[in-house]
Amino acid sequence: MVTRLRALGMQWTTVVPLLAVVLLVFTWGRDLPGAIVAVVTLILAGAVLAAVHHAEVIAHRVGEPFGSLVLAVAVTIIEVALIVTLMADGGDKSSTLARDTVFAAVMITCNGIVGLCLLVGALRHRVAVFNPEGTGAALATVATLATLCLVLPTFTTTKPGPEFTTAQLTFAAVASLVLYGIFVTTQTVRHRDYFLPLTKQGEVIDADSHAEGPSARDAKLSLALLGFALIGVVGLAKGVSPTIESGVESAGLPHAVVGVIIALLVLLPETIAAARAARRDRVQTSLNLALGSAMASIGLTIPAVAVASVWLSGPLVLGLSSTHMVLLALTVIVGTLTVVPGRATPLQGGVHLVLFAAFLELAITP
Repeated sequence: MVTRLRALGMQWTTVVPLLAVVLLVFTWGRDLPGAIVAVVTLILAGAVLAAVHHAEVIAHRVGEPFGSLVLAVAVTIIEVALIVTLMADGGDKSSTLARDTVFAAVMITCNGIVGLCLLVGALRHRVAVFNPEGTGAALATVATLATLCLVLPTFTTTKPGPEFTTAQLTFAAVASLVLYGIFVTTQTVRHRDYFLPLTKQGEVIDADSHAEGPSARDAKLSLALLGFALIGVVGLAKGVSPTIESGVESAGLPHAVVGVIIALLVLLPETIAAARAARRDRVQTSLNLALGSAMASIGLTIPAVAVASVWLSGPLVLGLSSTHMVLLALTVIVGTLTVVPGRATPLQGGVHLVLFAAFLELAITP
């Protein structure tokens, strides 16, 4: 019976990503009626769950923090492709799409996912324990990238409006890649132990030394299927984006809400994976996923849109409004106070979730 259930699980996690890609081929660039949108949404949800499954298989094979890095980078690369595609199709009205989506990703990861995981971990295990050295380094990198790429354009004076000049945008893109590269090297090579889960006594848990992972063949298959699942998730999300945009316009909501919804859809696999890790008392893994995703969203998106701006028409608005800058500053301050002790109670999780709720409220009613 157990063998049959496992076989059934392997079947759906194999079939759904492939089905998502096939559906994407037949729906790409077409106006979808309501019934097809419902089917696409259902397959999209299945692809999200399949992506989480395959990401966990890969993480079990390669160990932490490589597993969370694989998922974060894979999702972000495809997210960047989605942003650039939507910007190319949207004209002037998409000039703020990159900013809105990246900032939404930062708030979702640094407040939504972090808050959820701290709350789940602390409620289930009394106290959520993590390594402040690795988590603090990740938060500092996210704060630096966000300030360089999303705050400074509001205050530069060479070009009118919250935009960078070509030279400034080039500097921000190069600086983003350099910082992200240094962080990945630190996380995976020089100080890998800073990003491994801890026991409540502060001892490092290296899963590689305790559990036998899946075979190399299974890991390679999961890597391929993870790619199909993520392509399906992001591509199908683009397919339903006209429905999202029309719904946002019909409801009289700001256009920035589109970026928030896209970021929520794209980050859903990481949210589920992070919450499941927190339930297993692997809060450090959850924070690796959350902050790594925020970092990748900025560190890979800004260089990509900088290159794309060469052929894209219209302005590229990156500077945040004063309201969003206040939210970002508060997120960094609260995040720092959360990280320093290396332990969190449900209170810290609740504080981050309230900040996330405030972001959603202000996105709807600015």
